[in-house]
Amino acid sequence: MPIIYKTNAEIELIRESALLVSATLTEVAKFLKEGITTSSIDAMAEQFIRDNGGVPSFKGYGGFPASLCISVNEVVVHGFPSDYVLKDGDIISVDCGVYMNGYHGDSAYTFAIGNVAPETLKLLQVTKQSLYKGIAEAKENNRVGDISFAIENYTHKEHGYGVVRELVGHGVGKNLHEDPQVPNYGRRGDGKRLKEGIVIAIEPMINMGRKEVVTLEDGWTVVTIDRKMSAHFEHTVAVRKNSGEHLSTFEGIEAAEKANPALTVA
Repeated sequence: MPIIYKTNAEIELIRESALLVSATLTEVAKFLKEGITTSSIDAMAEQFIRDNGGVPSFKGYGGFPASLCISVNEVVVHGFPSDYVLKDGDIISVDCGVYMNGYHGDSAYTFAIGNVAPETLKLLQVTKQSLYKGIAEAKENNRVGDISFAIENYTHKEHGYGVVRELVGHGVGKNLHEDPQVPNYGRRGDGKRLKEGIVIAIEPMINMGRKEVVTLEDGWTVVTIDRKMSAHFEHTVAVRKNSGEHLSTFEGIEAAEKANPALTVA
């Protein structure tokens, strides 16, 4: 599929969708605590998205049954909201997409519930930091591989974590998934050339242990092969001249996370 370049006006519409995703994840950050089900988080988020003029991008996408992908502990991505009750020490990745004004926004954040092990908090810190290292490379005349290399170099070479290979970032626009694919591993100078007008979701999925993953029988839920923890952070990003510009934001999420006594800030 050819890359679909966006005008500045289209990028602003994508930004609106992405900012509603960010606002939704901020509501999630306020709501999270030990003892609630993941399906209750999904119901709250869907209501918030619809109340604010959006439609959940994920609901019904390829048959996905919910508005959020909620992935706890060893679940990497695409976890179903369920009757699972959050407990002290869990980490929970919440991936949200919103469709509004004809365009999608996509972002994800991993939260720590209560007393989370220090080595797990470090995994969250490093994964979030790697996202920004990738965004810095999303600039005119770089290649996709420059983003991929920056993420892999920081998470795997510097910190020894496993970088998931089967799942990648992607273009975002009128479709939730567009070209180019954006792996979290690769070589500098490889892949498609980046130009202004390209909008991508950069989303490191990083494992505490081995990089390998398996998909469960539901056909969606992806877990680490060694059942060790996995973290996931994601921004919708516009390629610009000197660095990527994230159209989604973690600002409100981080403030809500800090203000919620049930969460530990990594």
